[in-house]
Amino acid sequence: MDTREQTRASGGLWNYPRSTYSKETQDLLRTMMQEAKLNNLQRKEIEKCLQNGKPLPLSSNPTSSAPPPQCKSCKPVKKLPGSQRKRSAEACRSGGSYVREQFRPGPTRDLEEEKRRLQTIFEHGKEKLTAASPPKVSARENVKEKDRIQEVLDEIEERRQFLADMTALGQARQFVHIINSEISQKVQELKLLEKELGSKTEIMLPEEREAFGSKMSDS
Repeated sequence: MDTREQTRASGGLWNYPRSTYSKETQDLLRTMMQEAKLNNLQRKEIEKCLQNGKPLPLSSNPTSSAPPPQCKSCKPVKKLPGSQRKRSAEACRSGGSYVREQFRPGPTRDLEEEKRRLQTIFEHGKEKLTAASPPKVSARENVKEKDRIQEVLDEIEERRQFLADMTALGQARQFVHIINSEISQKVQELKLLEKELGSKTEIMLPEEREAFGSKMSDS
């Protein structure tokens, strides 16, 4: 009987006493709500639990009733029709992908004329002037050409004299081919100078000039 009376006095079997929160706990919770920047609905819900002695909610309602925005990157990418389709070999050939560019030769030169030009350069050391467009030679250039003719004649004479001296010493055998080759080159240069000057007289070698001078003295 005593147990039943105690139970009734306390409010019944299923009527448990409410828990109370101390003032320090309530102040701490209010400070945490301010720092967490809760909205009014969330604060009212927690304040109601503190006043009624109910346990605090494990989860709170969202701050806004609007649904969360969808991510822009989640939009499906539209695929263009045929963008990843591989082209067949027949389609590539029909489109001209395998057609090689036709070779187009440039302007060609006359081979025979080119051979003659190179031969002239090898023989005379420079390109022969064509008769179609003769260069205009001034009087000063004519004097230079004549001076060069005299220099070439003197060089030929020096080589002949050197070969004669080597012959007298019995050592001409090792120099004869070199000296004759140089003399031949000088003679070709003399002929080329003659054509450039446009002279009609032949250029005489030193021995020819001596013979010509003796004939003139005899006459």
